[in-house]
Amino acid sequence: MTNDPLLTLFMPIALGIIMLGLGLSLTVADFARVVRYPKPVLIGLVCQIILLPLACFLITLGFALEAALAVGMMLLAASPGGTTANLYSHLAHGDVALNITLTAVNSVIAILTMPLIVNMSLLYFMNDGQTIPLQFGKVVQVFIIVLGPVAIGMIVRRLLPGVAAVLQKPVKILSALLLAVIIGVAVTKDWQTFLAYAPIVGAAALCFNLLSLALGYWIPRLLKLSKPQSIAIGMEIGIHNGTLAIALALSPMLLNNKTMAIPAAIYGVLMFFTAGLFGWWVSRGVGKTAPEQATA
Repeated sequence: MTNDPLLTLFMPIALGIIMLGLGLSLTVADFARVVRYPKPVLIGLVCQIILLPLACFLITLGFALEAALAVGMMLLAASPGGTTANLYSHLAHGDVALNITLTAVNSVIAILTMPLIVNMSLLYFMNDGQTIPLQFGKVVQVFIIVLGPVAIGMIVRRLLPGVAAVLQKPVKILSALLLAVIIGVAVTKDWQTFLAYAPIVGAAALCFNLLSLALGYWIPRLLKLSKPQSIAIGMEIGIHNGTLAIALALSPMLLNNKTMAIPAAIYGVLMFFTAGLFGWWVSRGVGKTAPEQATA
């Protein structure tokens, strides 16, 4: 595949802006909650890091997805939750503080788990000589591209809270516009592939999305967490950072495979509707004044 100059130039910029926006919304206290309230955080991390990749792997096998699409699904499963999960959790009266903590911790852990899961997926699904390696040596690149802007955003919020507050909205708008342009270019260039795989990939993505929401909500409930905490984990687990998965799939420095971005692109559309319905369903009976702080 030849590198597209637009992707080569703007993808690192777009990804950096996205992660900068996340950093502007985080503080050190978000990570400190892991020590104060370990149980809900641990449950959320186990669901995110272990159960979901396993569930996604079984789904890809069940739908017999083409190799690149299967890797794209696994890349999506390995992606952490994003700020969209925080918004939906707030609307559904979930524990937003827990969402923010999980987003912060997952974003750091994903720097290591995403290359691991993608490498294993490449080895399993693309072992016929067509492997597109995401070598462990590139963890450093991912660290710089993904975590660097997060750290910068956190530093700005810490030292210049007023500036951070002013920047949050424009950064979100700019990142959305950049991604829309890049995804539009990628889908247009691979339009026939997108159309050919949309039905089966859409079914697989929908199945994965619904299963993610169900596992994220019901496992905490079975383990006696409060309903707001369970809603928070359900949203965090059920709403993956599809934009991050798309960026890594399209980035010429990493996977550089447009087909691998298709599952995340379709998932990103579906999740807005499923998460909205899920939020309406689980929030029934939860008062608007439900506490948003994590409890042990």
